[in-house]
Amino acid sequence: MKTLLMHPERDFDLERTVPDHAPVLTQDLELATLWDAMAGGDEFLHDVARKAMLQSLDNDAATIRHRQQVLADALQNPADVRELYALAVETIEGRKKHWFGIFMNHPSSVLHSSVDLLRFLVDRLRELRTFAQRRQTTFQSPGFRALFALLQAEADDAYLAELQRHLKLLKFDHGVPISAALGRGNEGVDYVLRLPPEQPPWWQRWLHKGPPQCGFRLHERDEAGARALGELRDRGINLIANTLAQSCDHVLSFFTTLRTELAFYLGCINLRDKLAAAGASHCLAQVTEAGTLRLRCSELRDACLVLKMGRRVVGNTVDADGRGLVVITGANQGGKSSFLRAVGVAQLMMQAGMFVSAEAFAAERCTGLFTHYKREEDASLTSGKLDEELARLSGIAASLRPGALLLSNESFASTNEREGSEIARQTVHALRERRIKVIFVTHLHDFARRLAAERRADTMFLRAERQLDGSRNFRLVVGEALATSFGEDLYAEVFGADTPA
Repeated sequence: MKTLLMHPERDFDLERTVPDHAPVLTQDLELATLWDAMAGGDEFLHDVARKAMLQSLDNDAATIRHRQQVLADALQNPADVRELYALAVETIEGRKKHWFGIFMNHPSSVLHSSVDLLRFLVDRLRELRTFAQRRQTTFQSPGFRALFALLQAEADDAYLAELQRHLKLLKFDHGVPISAALGRGNEGVDYVLRLPPEQPPWWQRWLHKGPPQCGFRLHERDEAGARALGELRDRGINLIANTLAQSCDHVLSFFTTLRTELAFYLGCINLRDKLAAAGASHCLAQVTEAGTLRLRCSELRDACLVLKMGRRVVGNTVDADGRGLVVITGANQGGKSSFLRAVGVAQLMMQAGMFVSAEAFAAERCTGLFTHYKREEDASLTSGKLDEELARLSGIAASLRPGALLLSNESFASTNEREGSEIARQTVHALRERRIKVIFVTHLHDFARRLAAERRADTMFLRAERQLDGSRNFRLVVGEALATSFGEDLYAEVFGADTPA
């Protein structure tokens, strides 16, 4: 049985590896803040949220839309999702009371424990089916409706009753019926477990005279005889014991997958509640396939910044459809890096099938998301900052594919204006030739000026606004770079003095 809440055709694989550059993405986009909010202190929820987002770059548009539909149901019915998740968790935890794997060295032990565990799991399946019957009209997404239909079809009353009957037989209250043939040296071979004979009514047993069948008795101190009979019994039940153990694993695997996939949506519910408490809006994104150069947002906010501040922050509205390069310039502390991070976080959230912290968001699916942010100088002094930047860029270039998205924040600012601008210009041109979308935050005026002079239709320039009094409103406007870095603002901030004449 498959839950199919995360993918239309397969289950979510929590053990699948994440991209090699995941630690860099986590650091630059401050994703740990987002995952902490989704987890609410639960380590399992945190792990699922992290894996779901970092694995999302391989999701196609159909998978994204499938998750969005399931998420819409979950956000509409949070109490039901929590109830369903609790049922899955209780089932997995309840396994420990019925399965003692470290003590089971014999088929008879495996059989007894498997029968006990399966009885418990049958009861839990019945609860799941009852839940599905109660809520089948409440949930509208294909994912939830398919899950509920599966539970009602696979765990109906007739099937569960038949399963209970078989489990009762496998208790072997009246002994284990086994047949065997004689092999070489009269050694037993071809051991086969038989169905127990039907017990006659009590009155027939009471009127029957003599022993019901041929047999023998072991002396109570005959340890060797008891051990020999035990070995015979284990040979007979070995196959059925293994089959029952596999059945237990199959049913438990279903509950484990259900718990894992519900954990993702429970994390989204937790995140929605925290963003709503901070007054930040959210929406489900419109996604298009890679290569369509789609990027349009209304009041897009950095979800991680909202969670840190505990209140709504300034959002930005940008229409960059058809643009393969977006260059962002402007005054320090004007919101450039926050917008860059907001785009990266929103891209990951969208591709994971989550909502986005914006009033509206539409973007293309990227084949890979990479960040190239400035770093502090190498403490070991084995290389300079520019060498370190170029080495990281080389590593990124080896993993880039057409349709990827690169977020660059103050790259190549560690060298002089002329050299940094030339490196940045050549890098951007090479990336555009490979159909890599680039969003570039920079203070390199010569770099921005030379790009503007090219007058390419697929290039967009944004600028962080600075008010006449020097204050920032943290909004970006369409506009080319200005020939000033507002150094007087930095002077006043550092020295706390009036702007020099």
